[in-house]
Amino acid sequence: MVGADQTSLAGARVTVMGLARSGVAACRLLQEVGARVTVSDRKEPGELQSALGDIDLGAVQVTVGPSYESSLEGADLVVISPGVPYRMEALERVRRRGVGVISELELASRFLAAPMLAVTGTNGKSTTVTLIGKILAEQGKRVFVGGNLGTALSDAAWAAVKAKKEGRADPFDYLVVEVSSFQLETVDRFHPWIAGILNVTVDHQDRYDSLDDYLEAKARIFENQSPEDYALLNLDDPRVSRLGGRIRSRRIGFTRAGTLGLGADQGTFLDGDTIVTTVTGSRQTICRTREIRMLGSHNVENVMAASTYAALCGCSPDVIRKTVTAFPGLEHALEFVRERRGVRFVNDSKGTNVDATLKALEGIDHPIWLIAGGRDKGGDFSRLTDAVRRRVTHAILIGEAAPVLRQAWHGAVKMSEAGSLREAVQYAARESSAGDVVLLSPACASFDMFRDYQDRGRQFKEVVLSLPA
Repeated sequence: MVGADQTSLAGARVTVMGLARSGVAACRLLQEVGARVTVSDRKEPGELQSALGDIDLGAVQVTVGPSYESSLEGADLVVISPGVPYRMEALERVRRRGVGVISELELASRFLAAPMLAVTGTNGKSTTVTLIGKILAEQGKRVFVGGNLGTALSDAAWAAVKAKKEGRADPFDYLVVEVSSFQLETVDRFHPWIAGILNVTVDHQDRYDSLDDYLEAKARIFENQSPEDYALLNLDDPRVSRLGGRIRSRRIGFTRAGTLGLGADQGTFLDGDTIVTTVTGSRQTICRTREIRMLGSHNVENVMAASTYAALCGCSPDVIRKTVTAFPGLEHALEFVRERRGVRFVNDSKGTNVDATLKALEGIDHPIWLIAGGRDKGGDFSRLTDAVRRRVTHAILIGEAAPVLRQAWHGAVKMSEAGSLREAVQYAARESSAGDVVLLSPACASFDMFRDYQDRGRQFKEVVLSLPA
């Protein structure tokens, strides 16, 4: 885990495509290492005021709007944000010229020396990464937590570069990084010490040709690992466990079963209702499943994964137990918002795909008023039909996908459509009864009605909290 030569990009012409959070962070890092930076985005300047306000416009060239692809001409390197399709024709032309096209994740990793703990998967990434970070911090370690979640990895790289220039020690003992399939599409040297895939289920089929294509993108997290590194696999997910045969690093696993079975040398598992890990070479007891505060039985798997990373980093079982049993969960992930007149309101706005919503439904043992819908990402909503029939009292549909959901669940549940999230919440609050749960778990992306899933979740909470007592 050796940091990159920080002079290698000095004077290089680098185009950063996509001015979301990671693009702005990449721009700042590139300026710090002396690159000549051009930033570009297809959006108009008026839509980019916040992002442009975070950039030193006097030191970079800006190309936005319809002509943004012209920013690629003459570039020595192109850095793309996750939202930029890496297969777009303009980038293919760049590659044919022999110019590298990399993700912001890849760029940042070249300037970082601390051990990297990387986590990917369709669901549970943010919860697991946050929990790993909290355990390490409780153990007294200096930790960066971010990547696809929260703070871009380039911000950590910028801090590390600044520290080196000023003769200070590396600011981080560990880098805990959530990694998306989009970020992994263009990795080249990205090299985590511990890399894990939590699960792979149908998602982003508007971006990938098939589930196998999506899985291959996820599997690139192991691509540059060596025999001294660790690869963590969910042994209960057949697609993930089958990857074990092609991994060069030390295979470890987690499973709800009482034994690890094939596919891993050591790992973390359930012994009855107790989470146990053997990754340090001895048996360590973490906690009982009923001690986990987070809603949803799927969070047992997230705790097992986080405990595995923490144990490999030398955290004591007592510290791991203390942290995982106190952790209430993330905002927007089965987040309890309020109880009103005996009805509980739960915000699961991070449920942006079918499997996330399926886990939410299966994890709640009360009658559910489900608010679902948004922008369809190519999910098979019929896979939810059985759970909807068994668990949901009434479904309130919103957004572009409402007609598709109505067709998929026809005959399985009573359904209504609402023109806004506020209307949906107010209807559910009016019609539900004591003992019910009003659950926002959309199974869809948010971009038809909201900036992102955080915006959707916060608007849900604002409406819920505004309901009269």
